[in-house]
Amino acid sequence: MVAKGKIVWISGPAVRADGMSTAKMYETVEVGESKLIGEVIRLTGDIAFIQVYESTSGLKPGEPVTGTGQPLSVLLGPGIIGKIYDGIQRPLDEIAAKSGAYIGRGVMTSPVDMKKKYRFKPSVKKDDQVGPGSILGTVEETPLLTHRILVPPNHPGGKITDIASEGDYDIEHIVATTEKGGGEKVQLKMYHKWPVRKPRPYAERYDPTVPLVTGQRVIDTYFPIAKGGTGAIPGGFGTGKTVTLHQIAKWADSKVVVYIGCGERGNEMTEVLVEFPHLIDPRSGRPLMERTVLVANTSNMPVAAREASIYTGVTIAEYYRDMGYDVVLVADSTSRWAEALREMSGRLEEMPAEEGYPSYLASRLAEFYERAGRVRALGSPERAGSVTLVGAVSPSGADFTEPVTTHTIRFIKTFWALDTRLAYSRHYPSINWMQSYSGYLEDVSKWWKENVTGEWYNLRAESYHVLQREDTLKEIVRLLGPEALPDEEKLVLEVARMVKIGILQQNSFDKIDTYCSPQKQVKMVGLMVKFYKEAQKALKAGIPLADIRAMPIIPALLKSKFEIPEDQLNKFDELDRQINEQFHKAGAAGGEGAAAMTEKKEAEVIA
Repeated sequence: MVAKGKIVWISGPAVRADGMSTAKMYETVEVGESKLIGEVIRLTGDIAFIQVYESTSGLKPGEPVTGTGQPLSVLLGPGIIGKIYDGIQRPLDEIAAKSGAYIGRGVMTSPVDMKKKYRFKPSVKKDDQVGPGSILGTVEETPLLTHRILVPPNHPGGKITDIASEGDYDIEHIVATTEKGGGEKVQLKMYHKWPVRKPRPYAERYDPTVPLVTGQRVIDTYFPIAKGGTGAIPGGFGTGKTVTLHQIAKWADSKVVVYIGCGERGNEMTEVLVEFPHLIDPRSGRPLMERTVLVANTSNMPVAAREASIYTGVTIAEYYRDMGYDVVLVADSTSRWAEALREMSGRLEEMPAEEGYPSYLASRLAEFYERAGRVRALGSPERAGSVTLVGAVSPSGADFTEPVTTHTIRFIKTFWALDTRLAYSRHYPSINWMQSYSGYLEDVSKWWKENVTGEWYNLRAESYHVLQREDTLKEIVRLLGPEALPDEEKLVLEVARMVKIGILQQNSFDKIDTYCSPQKQVKMVGLMVKFYKEAQKALKAGIPLADIRAMPIIPALLKSKFEIPEDQLNKFDELDRQINEQFHKAGAAGGEGAAAMTEKKEAEVIA
């Protein structure tokens, strides 16, 4: 029975309607004469509280509210890739064509082009048994992505009684018909709908043992994230969150990228919308948009839709995961999403918790991050896919003790803390190596051992130990000056400086340095560790620290990230040879100097 009520109260995007006793929680409703899209978020008797996903200006009490009987859902099928949506899966280009530069109210559009024809190639034949998640056939969605047509997860399963032959069809065409034991027939099209707040089911969840290679040294080597993992990038204004997220979206070894601009400034999102269509996928040379979905919900768009945009994005990500693809979802930023929750909670007069956020902030964040994972998808053939969630957090005043950051830390395993001081000193990416951490180090070390080198874990630990030691020495240097330190400790400061400049800093706008493969990363870190060990030996052998600092190998190591491209990694062997040569030379010179000093002393004694 369809719920029909009337508006009795309006406060910004929150609307109260009575006569809604037959409405359900999270049911989508049409609000007012303009049929604005809304969602029921609280029911008290026959009064429904509704959050409206469009501007409520001009709405008045007494206007009708009509239920649809359906929860807020997204359409999942060919045509999603390359689209730019608002928070409730309306394509922005179609809205612009209908209402101009500003989003009009009550604009109804189709999420994908329903008339576009795709070349369908069946994967099953008549009389085959299929179940939820089975692949019926494939279509080429873009030159970079083969779209697998899935049996919906809520389908009862059964025997194929009819399957479309290979040919060109629009997505409304019935491509298969199934029949269950009782004779009930179900017709399947190329698309289906799925409620955004309900996680899509899977057969089995795998351990996160495969790293998501991003090509960013500070991430892959020091604070890796696994496929199906969760990460957060908190940072104050101007610390480079957006550029870091762009780099992850562009270079991560995933098949699909879902980028959610949630409540960011309009000009920042414009940069993404303008830049992404021109970015080239580095592996194929094709436009990156051919494997990307953008969900744009800027800070001047309706606040309630900001809350929905996160769920819209993660549901699309889960859909491509179910096809057997690795998906990276980047949410920029979850702080703005939490602010939308806070505003709606305030308008509903709920009891505020810390800093005015609702008491259910933590559970909502947990619900979102729980949807990450590397899984075995439902249905046949057997396939594994993953959704990796990376959320930016924008704490005001770069205060990591505020509620959104502290609750996010509880539900993620990789934490990349951006540092204002590093950003202002032009050290990018400005990830603070002392505050950041990764919970996936042990899990991914086996992959590094099998695919790159077994030395990775030890090299990372040794170079990171130098950075930790430098951090403790900085306090002494600040109080007493560097001259108070012995040469062994001064060497630690020198090598830490080399690691920071040569490895942790990375120029996203440099043609060679923008991406660094795992093989190159290991070679670079290996040479730094070797230099440190050889320098320690040299100091013990009596070679002055000034001679070690003057070695020509130091600038060569620092410049290698810009000068050695991915297809010439054998040049690192030449640097290795130079380290051996220069320390051998310094040792020989040091030995001669020590012998001369001994002779001089003996001569003085005799005299």
